[in-house]
Amino acid sequence: MMYTCAPAGQGSGGTAASRGRTTVRKANKSLRIDIHCHYNNPDAEALVQHLRPIEHEPLFKFSNAPTREVNRKQSADRKPQLSTIEVRLKDMDKMGVDIQAVSPAPNQYFYWTDPELGRDLSRKINDRLAEIVGKWPDRFVALGTVPLQNADMAIAELERCVKTLGLRGIEINTNVNGLNLTDERLGLDRLFARVQELDVMIFLHPGGFTHADRLTNHYFNNVIGNPLETTIAVSHLIFDGVLDRYPKLKFVAPHAGGYLAFYHGRIDHAHGARSDCRLVIKKKPSSYLKKFHFDTITHNRDMLKTLVDTYGPDHVLLGTDYPYDMGVDDPVGFIDGVAKLGRAEKAQIMGGNAARLLKIKAKAR
Repeated sequence: MMYTCAPAGQGSGGTAASRGRTTVRKANKSLRIDIHCHYNNPDAEALVQHLRPIEHEPLFKFSNAPTREVNRKQSADRKPQLSTIEVRLKDMDKMGVDIQAVSPAPNQYFYWTDPELGRDLSRKINDRLAEIVGKWPDRFVALGTVPLQNADMAIAELERCVKTLGLRGIEINTNVNGLNLTDERLGLDRLFARVQELDVMIFLHPGGFTHADRLTNHYFNNVIGNPLETTIAVSHLIFDGVLDRYPKLKFVAPHAGGYLAFYHGRIDHAHGARSDCRLVIKKKPSSYLKKFHFDTITHNRDMLKTLVDTYGPDHVLLGTDYPYDMGVDDPVGFIDGVAKLGRAEKAQIMGGNAARLLKIKAKAR
């Protein structure tokens, strides 16, 4: 079987990522696509070093000295994996991953910068992602970044990502400088509308909880804070009516969707019991939650089986969080080890679902 990645956009003046076509050959095996993996752009990092970007990161602000030291060492030790593609390719082969849907490192959203600088940084990051795809088109597709601190600039960069660079969607944070994605001051409804029109996906990735004064020890602002951020963001997208207004949006929520994916009974109960929970949406909140897709990063096979049983094998995607220590080093073995998960279901989860969202098509030999 061969799999081809047709360009997501139709622009004719783009890079090799938009002009070319990925072909991956698999010998009687299902395609394995990692939906959750990150690339750190050294050039973008260098441009903002004088602004001390780490001081704007919740994962740094709300952490104690031992956590900061572990993170400092990890950043140094894993720098080759984060930024050197040749190292990444070797790791992908060891992990059994055919294609990465590579997205920016979460510390490189840069929403805290002036809009113009945020736009320029986004362009630099996206251009490099397109270069990676263009050089290794059989191993990578990419999800870009947009400057959410300015909706007009974000929409313009979304258009460029898809139509010119051939990227397959965007990665966004769960908030913008502490504001919910549905906050009217941000004006992001127009962005969501354009994403739906372009028929690309949104990877909704947190960067630590923004109000984490009680989460500074034990790396809790990642361990607890990241799933909590996703839970809050998804809840607002549902309760504030984004999925009603744009029903064809395709969201992927990492870390298995945070806590909400496993505790949706409470939001349904609240919706039925309280009129203030029905101000915008009329249907049960869980009916919208079932439109989301989730990665496999549960760190527990029973939880992964529950996720699959609840939302269906067509809504769960292989993810690793490469190359961070809160990720999964053997994603194929992890999925293979889930009890009572059939071969066809595993094939969907390991690559079929991601191929559908990313427009990677199977073709006969």
